[in-house]
Amino acid sequence: MFPHTCLCFLLFQFYASAASTSTASSNDTLTPTESIIDGQIIVSAGNNYALGFFSPGNSSYRYLGIWFHKIPETTVVWVANRDNPLNDSSGVVSLALDGNLIVSSSSDQRHPLWSTNVSISSNTTAMKLLNSGNLILYDGGKSGNMNKVLWQSFDHPTHMYLPGMKLGFNKKTGLNRVLISWRSKNDPGRGIYSYRFDRRGSPQQFLYKGSAPLYRAGSWNGQRFTGIPQMTQSYLFSYEFVNTSDELYTIYEMYNSSIFSPIVLDDSGAVHRMTWIEKNRQWSIFYSAPNDRCDYYGHCGAYGSCRTVNTAECDCLPGFQPKSPTDWYLTEWSDGCVRKRTLGCGKGDGFLKLAGLKLPDTSISLVNKNLSLNECKRGCLNNCSCTAYAPADITGEGSGCVAWFGNLMDIRYFSEGGDHLFLRVDAVELAAQARKDKGFFHNKGKVAILTVSLVVGLLLFMASGYGLLEKRKGSMEKRQRRRMILSFDFITNEKFSAMNELEDNGTNLELPFIELDVVVAATENFSPSNKLGEGGFGVVYKGRLSNGKEIAVKRLSKNSGQGMEEFKNELILIARLQHRNLVRLLGYSLQEEEKMLIYEYMPNKSLDYFIFDKNKRSLLDWRKRFEIIMGIARGVLYLHEDSRLRIIHRDLKASNVLLDKEMIPKISDFGMARIFGRDQIQANTNIVVGTYGYMSPEYAMQGLFSIKSDVFSFGVLLLEILSGKKNNEYFDEDPSMNLIGHVWELWKEDRVLEIVDSTMANNYLAHEVSRCIQVGLLCVQESALDRPTMTSVIFMLGNEKKMPTPNQPSLIINRILRGQDSSTTGTGSSSVNEVTITVLDPR
Repeated sequence: MFPHTCLCFLLFQFYASAASTSTASSNDTLTPTESIIDGQIIVSAGNNYALGFFSPGNSSYRYLGIWFHKIPETTVVWVANRDNPLNDSSGVVSLALDGNLIVSSSSDQRHPLWSTNVSISSNTTAMKLLNSGNLILYDGGKSGNMNKVLWQSFDHPTHMYLPGMKLGFNKKTGLNRVLISWRSKNDPGRGIYSYRFDRRGSPQQFLYKGSAPLYRAGSWNGQRFTGIPQMTQSYLFSYEFVNTSDELYTIYEMYNSSIFSPIVLDDSGAVHRMTWIEKNRQWSIFYSAPNDRCDYYGHCGAYGSCRTVNTAECDCLPGFQPKSPTDWYLTEWSDGCVRKRTLGCGKGDGFLKLAGLKLPDTSISLVNKNLSLNECKRGCLNNCSCTAYAPADITGEGSGCVAWFGNLMDIRYFSEGGDHLFLRVDAVELAAQARKDKGFFHNKGKVAILTVSLVVGLLLFMASGYGLLEKRKGSMEKRQRRRMILSFDFITNEKFSAMNELEDNGTNLELPFIELDVVVAATENFSPSNKLGEGGFGVVYKGRLSNGKEIAVKRLSKNSGQGMEEFKNELILIARLQHRNLVRLLGYSLQEEEKMLIYEYMPNKSLDYFIFDKNKRSLLDWRKRFEIIMGIARGVLYLHEDSRLRIIHRDLKASNVLLDKEMIPKISDFGMARIFGRDQIQANTNIVVGTYGYMSPEYAMQGLFSIKSDVFSFGVLLLEILSGKKNNEYFDEDPSMNLIGHVWELWKEDRVLEIVDSTMANNYLAHEVSRCIQVGLLCVQESALDRPTMTSVIFMLGNEKKMPTPNQPSLIINRILRGQDSSTTGTGSSSVNEVTITVLDPR
């Protein structure tokens, strides 16, 4: 992907040479009295990028380029004289008398090999390499006005799209910013592949081979390009699409500037989103295009749609048939499809909704962002040439109008994501689809219709009484199921006098009961491909409701340690708990032995998926970790103090903290939670449940739990987030010591920052991290009375006030974790992983 470059110099050699020859006034600027000769480099002020001469691969030619020099694999991001190389090491870069930047041979500086070639009225220009990788010429007169940019490399990209770079048109000047591939890994000259906008209809990004479209990223739908479902607003980068009377472009920015994640058009004709993983010292591919046969433009021809299963397969859209059945049978699909019947032009025509697809080529479409979707439908129906429509912006319920006039080209279905298209079909197709949707048998023959009508009538008459009885029976069963769920009679030994506030006699539980068949359809009959995770309680599945909403279904196993009591407990508690940092329960399903809870879907999985993975935790910088810590703390504070009832979670751990698409933490799994009265201090249980390593000593050994039990678990979780290590990991210094003990030893020796996750690479404020570690140690003190409340925890995390010195944490837990003390309580249970979910996919 990135060419090996032969750099005939070392970084420190530039500084020595520049100082001795006075060829550069600083390490990132150039003025008209200075020049750079081959063998010297200019480095950006932030030390991200370097400018100099290089030779790609095994080539002996020399080129002026910019590369990202903070990684060992030399990564060239821009090339100046890509079509006019030097054939030796005599290259010179300088500012000419007319103010232009030029590349020439030292033996012939009168005939430049490359020039910025702009009209500049001032001879006071200066050059600067910015930390973004943008090389600029600006007015370097007395004021040194860098805002007056005369020329910039970002306006003339080569093969790589960097953060802050615009890709697209300046409609006023005619400037077109296009990516053009290298000819080969040894030749950065302009290749045959280009990635650019097509402004016809609704503007789209295309990958071309020569002048022929190879791949279409699609038009902008308000959130992303329709052909790239992966292009979502994430915690790594943000996208912006601009289309005004002056400009048309896309631009993206990195939330964490230390992460290098460019978009690259390589010499093979593929577009990649690449991310450098510093921990692994290698590249990770976020997405590539074309990725499969369905990605190639027009693979299935006009009115054909493509799906990928094991191989790419084409099908005609509803109401269409292959134009050449013979070719279609031979898997030659380029001729596409034609209508089965002529449209009635308003006489019976209508629209079918097709979901989860890449919208057709919009170069033959019209866009009106001021129309509603209903107005769009009426306008399309009243125009006989209109073949389909879709919302221009999918945000919310959808708005605006994209209408197609002509053949629909380059359609594919996605396994996840995708857009909705409303396809125009004739009355016969509408009726056929309606019968299909209703599952109703239909025969066109009059005799068959009469026969079926008589038989159906007789059967209806005979079954009417039976059906009425069954309906009443079903309604009674449903009411019984709901009464069973809403009953609190199973609670006998806890102080739930405050429960009336929550119950209202079971009539105010604002949570929908979802029928089993709806859940089965949403999860594709609990397909293994939809499995998100599994634990002692059962399995979690991903699902999609008929309205397109994604859900996570927690299906309790028949042999689960979490029975009806835990099911009711979690249902009742979460139904009434509303907080930004608590997972949201959407509904429940109960039928015979099936017990299921339906949650909002969390695309970024659980916290343990990131912090305990050596590759993925490098994506969490200090600021993001601190935001996660504060989010968890606010969620626990809500449970303890701010909700109508005091809730003790009892199983707070990394796998029970889920992350939404913006990496906001959501505490989940309330099957083990308990409600406390406002005046209650602690409670006792004969059955200890939870996960060792997060249990407080008084709970693990005596079955005593209180709000301070959750504080202990939070302290363990905080130290795990900062270190990237599990509490029960071994340490070389003392194999019998867990994370808490190791942090305590480092604290006593004033070396506590040694525990900080190395993937953060010292990109943090030491006093902030030290404060967090001190708070963590205060939370895991052996005595529950010594531990702070969550109110104090949040105050200490957010303020610079002096904090108390922590006491030694418990050593009993260490012995339990290491198997040195197998007892918990006389009658207790050692259910360690009963509630642990091993996440396989996002949830």
